[in-house]
Amino acid sequence: MKIILLQTDIIWENKFKNYEHLEELMSTVPSGTDIIILPEMFNTGFSMNPADLSEPPLSDTMEWMRSIAKKYSSGVCGSYIVGENNCFYNRWVFVSPVNEIWSYDKRHLFGVSGEDKLFTRGTKRIVFKFRNLRICPNICYDLRFPVWSRIRNDYDLLINTANWPESRRDVWITLLKARALENQCYVAGVNRIGIDGTGVKYCGDSIIFGPKGEIIASGKRDMECAVHGEISLQKLSEFREKFPVLNDADDFEILI
Repeated sequence: MKIILLQTDIIWENKFKNYEHLEELMSTVPSGTDIIILPEMFNTGFSMNPADLSEPPLSDTMEWMRSIAKKYSSGVCGSYIVGENNCFYNRWVFVSPVNEIWSYDKRHLFGVSGEDKLFTRGTKRIVFKFRNLRICPNICYDLRFPVWSRIRNDYDLLINTANWPESRRDVWITLLKARALENQCYVAGVNRIGIDGTGVKYCGDSIIFGPKGEIIASGKRDMECAVHGEISLQKLSEFREKFPVLNDADDFEILI
């Protein structure tokens, strides 16, 4: 399974320029790529202006993602601002080349920025299968809450799509590795670079970890790039069978 993380600068609150910019970066995507992963709020930046920037579930950004998935015969995923039923969501969406769609609403809203005052939090953890790979999505701040993404022997790849500030880069890298180790899974974390419209700086550090905590691929700091990595379900299965830590995990229930 071939995965690409698009580590990009995001043009503040300008959807169509971001589509164009991402398409330029995607020009390096090779044939045979299975999944293209975009940052959090990839079409606007981490904006607390949902009243102006939100769109219905099936609108411009969805149509753009559909066109990309079809063009590259790849799954494409990332989050953007969706307005639905008089609420705003930071919604992660995955679109397949044959127009299968899965979505996840960010559970842990970042109170420091006021996200919790403007957006409605998600209530459902999801896992879905794409090309035999079982995927569980997270969005940025979710990474700090391991119970939410704790494996139930139900997924192989944890995706975290983020706008994670440079000031907390060590936390980002440490927690991504921790999630891989504790869940014996692959973890793909994609982060943006640049400075957003509020003055917050991001440095990237997009990375793919293996189930032993090994780095499979990583992006350069402060540089736009497409991070290429390959993961193996066979190797993952063999490792889990050889070292079956998950069999000894505690049962638990999340109360919404």
